[in-house]
Amino acid sequence: MYVAAVLGAGFAAGGAVPAFLALASSMGGGRALLLVAAGAVLLVVGGAVTDHLRWRWTRYRVGAERVELHTGLLVVQRRRSLPRERIRSVDLTANLLLRLFGLVKVRIGTGENTGGGESTLELDAVTRAEGERLRRVLLDRAAEVPEADHRDGELALLDFRWIRYAPISFVAPLLGAAAVGGLFQLSEWFGVQHDVIEWIGERFQGAALLWLVLSVAAAALLAGVIGALGLWVEMWWNYRLEREPGGTLRVRRGLLTARSLSIEERRLRGVELVEPLGLRLCGAARVDAVATGLVKEDDDRHADHKTLLPAVPRTVADEVAARVLREPAPPTGASLTAHPAAARTRRLRWAVGAALLPALVLALLGAVLDVQALLYAAAGCAAVLVPGAVLLALDAYRNLGHGVSGAYLVTRSGSVRRATVALQRGGVIGWTLKQSYFQRRAGLLTLTATTAAGDGAYDVYDADASEGLRFAAAAVPGLLEPFLERAE
Repeated sequence: MYVAAVLGAGFAAGGAVPAFLALASSMGGGRALLLVAAGAVLLVVGGAVTDHLRWRWTRYRVGAERVELHTGLLVVQRRRSLPRERIRSVDLTANLLLRLFGLVKVRIGTGENTGGGESTLELDAVTRAEGERLRRVLLDRAAEVPEADHRDGELALLDFRWIRYAPISFVAPLLGAAAVGGLFQLSEWFGVQHDVIEWIGERFQGAALLWLVLSVAAAALLAGVIGALGLWVEMWWNYRLEREPGGTLRVRRGLLTARSLSIEERRLRGVELVEPLGLRLCGAARVDAVATGLVKEDDDRHADHKTLLPAVPRTVADEVAARVLREPAPPTGASLTAHPAAARTRRLRWAVGAALLPALVLALLGAVLDVQALLYAAAGCAAVLVPGAVLLALDAYRNLGHGVSGAYLVTRSGSVRRATVALQRGGVIGWTLKQSYFQRRAGLLTLTATTAAGDGAYDVYDADASEGLRFAAAAVPGLLEPFLERAE
């Protein structure tokens, strides 16, 4: 109830100022102030009373077999339950306001994407002690984990030197563009947009247009870098990755909003080492979990459920991946089989074709319309895009690879976003073989390992056809052999 009252007061304060300014001009300051104050009081009291009634009619129970939640007011009531044996996650989150009152939001999920939120129960909010108790009770799998496999404790701890990787991502320019757009939108709301534009014009009076564009871009990028640093601090403050007794990986992090995310090890099928181009050039990578039953609904709010480690030096990422998988050496660092030169040719063909397409369109328009400037633009476009496309294609070919490392199947691909996946061989439930007409002529094959974990399918692109089939048969014995014809 107190949380609802504070939230209501915040909304009332945010709307009171523009409402007062709008009413004061028509009915006078005194009457406007009285009317706005009455509306604010009504909003705060009404929100608090509604929230109090809602929680008076909310009940939950943890039974031997099911977790039940009863909600609703008077006529509209809802009863839901989840079987305890199907519960796969109990995650705790608490924004700054909940933390001030010692509360947390508990999200109990089965990891099934049934739609409509039927695979999750949310308790908003309970005391932190009660949230921790629910998490321990519902994720207690001590009897299901072999005692010999226990290596509990801290797997990774926050190192503030990792913050140097925060600006090296697409987030920084996006935040910079958002800052510029927000500035102009805010100035328009207050009716001073013309003044802002005039002030900028005065600062760059007499300067070249190129210098003006570069200066604005630099200012936006600086704002984006500052925003990216702040976002990183908010997301990863007090980060800690640990393995708890009973076989549960727990990630705790967050400055303003504290988060506690749990993944059962029995659901873990591997890890994915993600290296966007900027991070890879700096020798960094992040680690994501490849696990069954991760929450797939409401992705906009829970897209970071699978992230076990933020961007860190590549060696650290490999070490943490090995600790998570209980392996002496990281499978993500294993030597991989290179792909044939025909795979490089395919990538060069795609890249050059994609880069020449806009140039060809401009050249065609220039020829049809007899506009010389379009022909020059086409030549410039080709001169700029083709070399970059060739470099990306060659890099994508160098990054192709696959292999077997102990109990794990390893595949790597990508250039702008290079991903190295170490997938448990026992977690592969099927193979999909794809071969286009051009792949058949080049002797190539694309293998897709199907699994119930992670993205559901992981590809080995453009492998040698014969070698790829042998690899698939050896990686998961008995799965592909019935469909192979071996030469005498």
